[in-house]
Amino acid sequence: MDTALLLLPDFALILLGAAIRRWMHLGDHFWNGVEKLVYFILFPALLINAIVKTRLDLGAALPLLATAFAAMAGGMLLGLLPKWVVRLPPLSFASVFQCGYRFNSYIGLAVAGMLFGAPGIATMGLIVGAAVPLANFVSVWMLARHGEVGLWREVARSNPLIWGTAAGFLLNLAGFVPPPPLQAFLGRLSDASIALGLITVGAALRLEGMPGVRGISLWLLAVKLLALPLIAALVGSRLGLQGLNYQVVVLFAALPAASSAYILATRMGGDGRSVAWLISATTLGSMLTLPLWAAWLLR
Repeated sequence: MDTALLLLPDFALILLGAAIRRWMHLGDHFWNGVEKLVYFILFPALLINAIVKTRLDLGAALPLLATAFAAMAGGMLLGLLPKWVVRLPPLSFASVFQCGYRFNSYIGLAVAGMLFGAPGIATMGLIVGAAVPLANFVSVWMLARHGEVGLWREVARSNPLIWGTAAGFLLNLAGFVPPPPLQAFLGRLSDASIALGLITVGAALRLEGMPGVRGISLWLLAVKLLALPLIAALVGSRLGLQGLNYQVVVLFAALPAASSAYILATRMGGDGRSVAWLISATTLGSMLTLPLWAAWLLR
């Protein structure tokens, strides 16, 4: 119960975003602008600020990342199983397939920060920075096989979360200590990033049912919210992960699907509507499962 209460403010911000979208009628242009602000400015500042301030244990990075990649690989393999059972057009299947292993960085960084502070954000940032390229490559490759957009052109697009993580680690390793005005500046941006990021997650929720993908949706929901964190817990334990690294990587594996999966599917001519519904379903489902995983980890 205590863990659920800790995460309640984050989920309340998601629901607030959904309410604002529904009742204030601010329009797609407004929300697209907020999303760009969070994605390109605020969240990179959050990552840099957290990583620069945190003492890093690079020796533990390899098993940490190996565990995260094992969970994602499990999501990819389990996500492929319905291909021979559920009859969907190839491009539609490639679109929803992403929801079995892609992760919402906004929720991940917010939860890590709420539960573990700056060290949690730094650890989650390391995982996100390493996992985003893999997730993007596999998703683009699956969609490019059936679509008309080139693989390497999409993969080559820069990701500010990757650059923010890389910049933070380089500054940390160089021993850089930001002067007080810069610390305050990054701190202000970091504070704004969590609230606006979660509000945009809520604004992106789409609750219209999609009859054609209901079967595979239930499977991918179970894979993303239950199977992946279980894989991370087992693999992390076998690799000797403990403490913060173990807790954060399991929470990473338990995150709902990323809103970027919808953007990629629509940009590459895929089934964006089905992906939007699945992202919403995993996000709402995670409001039940994430507190349970967090309570188990913090027991």
